[in-house]
Amino acid sequence: MAEKEEMILSDRQVIPTDEYIFSILGEKKIFWHNIISYTADNFKDISGVWNYYNDGNKWLYKLTQKKKTVLWGAMYKDTFRITFYFGDKVEPILENSELPLKIREDFKTSKRYGKIRAVSLKVFSASDVESVKKLIAIKIKLK
Repeated sequence: MAEKEEMILSDRQVIPTDEYIFSILGEKKIFWHNIISYTADNFKDISGVWNYYNDGNKWLYKLTQKKKTVLWGAMYKDTFRITFYFGDKVEPILENSELPLKIREDFKTSKRYGKIRAVSLKVFSASDVESVKKLIAIKIKLK
């Protein structure tokens, strides 16, 4: 059985700063920076904040547009995960998108949380960043 990889940033007293995040991500910091810059440069009313969540005892990054949550970010050793939550109405949009087949299939089979399902991916490459950007654009266009 594969060992579950642990998220980091569990110390409530250590508030994540850009410098700290970049030290965790190493060479992948360019990917994080690219995603954050993309949202700021291309969409109105976007803001992100690190919050400590007691239910998971971890810091998570929440990117919002006005009151709408666009994505969640979580740090792992040497990488990060971006997670989106979508309702069923996005399924045909994702199916007809240029996203990798694995992402589209993962959404179809992902666990439901009420009326929503997650699309989650760890970012390891520039192509993963492009997938995140496409998902951001889809999420922001949804009403």
